Amino acid sequence: MDSPLYLRSRQLEKLDKQQIALLVLDMQDCFLNPDSHAFVPSAPAIVSNIKQLMEIFCRLDLPVIRTRHTNTDENAGMMKLWWRELLTPDKPSTALIAELAEPHTTILDKHRYDAFFETQLEQMLKDRGIRTLVITGVMTHLCCETTARSAFMRGFGVLFAVDGTASYTREFHRASLVNLAHGFAVPMLCDDICRLLENNQ
Repeated sequence: MDSPLYLRSRQLEKLDKQQIALLVLDMQDCFLNPDSHAFVPSAPAIVSNIKQLMEIFCRLDLPVIRTRHTNTDENAGMMKLWWRELLTPDKPSTALIAELAEPHTTILDKHRYDAFFETQLEQMLKDRGIRTLVITGVMTHLCCETTARSAFMRGFGVLFAVDGTASYTREFHRASLVNLAHGFAVPMLCDDICRLLENNQ
């Protein structure tokens, strides 16, 4: 069986800078505000790394898509059985954080862990000829991992930002990285992704 390092090298060799997009998942007040019951303690640490990626993607005129998670009783599905409080659209805490505000990005509302589920994401990517997604945001083991797997199943290559994703615990974060690296995504540091884009011009 091919080693993970060989598979990573093979995937990166096929990378076309004009066919890559950045996905920033659910960087919302509810997950980054210490006063929120849903606060992800490590999430504030990834903001500057995501911002760095957003800046280079925007400078190179590459797509940046920021998702905002909201739910109603009608569209939450099984999620309403798992979580004590739904992120209904009327709550101020569903707002995307100001630190990552950028006019040259697309905002996409989603209602499940999978950013492709019942959204226009796949069509948006295909319309731009995108073949590879860089995945960042929260939470590593829920929306980020689910979306990475869904992207793979739809034929997209996935670069998974190790220090651009965050979860409740180190165990959740590490488990997702280990699993994804074995057949779904290439885990990379944000600095390495930036260098890859700069050197691929």
